[in-house]
Amino acid sequence: MIFNGYYTKVLEGVEFLIALGSIIGLLALVVGLLMILAGYRNQAIKLILISICIIAICGLHTGTKYFRI
Repeated sequence: MIFNGYYTKVLEGVEFLIALGSIIGLLALVVGLLMILAGYRNQAIKLILISICIIAICGLHTGTKYFRI
């Protein structure tokens, strides 16, 4: 009985971290695109690749569903 509540809280925490990673990935993608427009091409490409990896791991719509954006 005690373990059921503990594991539920742990899973809620993991779900929150995955949703937060999704939102951070989307934000990094937008910042990377703005950096390309501003002329910082080399750093922007690295940032976009990292954000695509984060979005691939965390999921694209996970953060928007969790935070109701």
